[in-house]
Amino acid sequence: MTAGTTTTPRPPFRLEHVDHVQLAAPPGSEETLRAFYGTVLGMREKPKPAALAARGGCWFTAGAVELHLGIEEGFRPARKAHPGLRVTGLDALAERLAAAGAPLVPDDSVPGRRRLHTEDPVGNRLEFLEDG
Repeated sequence: MTAGTTTTPRPPFRLEHVDHVQLAAPPGSEETLRAFYGTVLGMREKPKPAALAARGGCWFTAGAVELHLGIEEGFRPARKAHPGLRVTGLDALAERLAAAGAPLVPDDSVPGRRRLHTEDPVGNRLEFLEDG
């Protein structure tokens, strides 16, 4: 069988798009997350439903992007897993991240895309991509 071929019958449903990405965070990190995702990245905090608010964490949105930061006891950031977020103005974003003290790791290994990896204040890896 070659890549891209399948013998599995088409399912009676269709995946349409990613609704949100969930990242973990340590207990008590909400204010630090709000400063980074809200102030540095310019995302708007989305109120959590009452049934979930008691669990802690926070949700953020900007355009079609929605990130949920959930509290996890014994949190350890993933070393490889990350959301890849498409942006316009990658250079301006890099300046903003640098001013906030976030690590910047440019990556030109994908032809036709400019990429930048960073970490949020609790160590979650984030990738930002721009065509070009």
